[in-house]
Amino acid sequence: MSIKNILFDLDGTLLPMVQDEFVRFYMPLLAKSYISAGIEVEPKAFIGSVWKGYEAMVKNDGSRTNREAFWSFMEGSLPTSMEESEALAVRFYDTDFNQAVQATSPSPFADMAVKAAKCRGIGTFLATNPVFPRCATMNRIRWAGLDADDFGLITTYEDCSYCKPNIEYFRTILEELSLDPSECLMVGNDVEEDLVVRDLGVKTYLVTDTMENKKRLPVRTDYKGSLKELADFIRALPEC
Repeated sequence: MSIKNILFDLDGTLLPMVQDEFVRFYMPLLAKSYISAGIEVEPKAFIGSVWKGYEAMVKNDGSRTNREAFWSFMEGSLPTSMEESEALAVRFYDTDFNQAVQATSPSPFADMAVKAAKCRGIGTFLATNPVFPRCATMNRIRWAGLDADDFGLITTYEDCSYCKPNIEYFRTILEELSLDPSECLMVGNDVEEDLVVRDLGVKTYLVTDTMENKKRLPVRTDYKGSLKELADFIRALPEC
């Protein structure tokens, strides 16, 4: 077995959480931040619009960035300009969003796993679904007890034009970094979003602590185990 590069998912993987609980915690905070700024929005309708903006990113066909897909939709849903709306969102993700760490369960095994890979000379990349701005992703990395400098790539909505589970999201990463799929491992917790990369010839490790499989899909993975078992698995890999 030759693994020279590892792609790590963040939410639910390196940052243990139940996705639905996390979203239920932070979405009302986001709505409140707009209301506090004097923007007249009805919270339930606002959250519904954000979800539709998310869907616009998931359906993105590569013709624009996910950031552009999201805000192009939201511009028609808010009584403010796209620029003002995004500025408010960025301010939220830099401040009150950090309360949402309460809806996560950081584990020391996350940093152990990443550090173990780096010690073995293995390339480490953060393949988190790029539906958040960079500031929000950097904060979630910090919550997880990780060092952003340990990753040769961090995908965010500013830089990506596809989302999971679109196979083109993964294909773009592999091509951008000139990675050989047969030498890569994808580590994730979502059966639909993360294991799809197997279609490109990438091996997968399914982290089971907070595994997601909402569609009850067949679980096809090369390896699986807890975050602790992942760290042990990586420590046992040959050095590159």
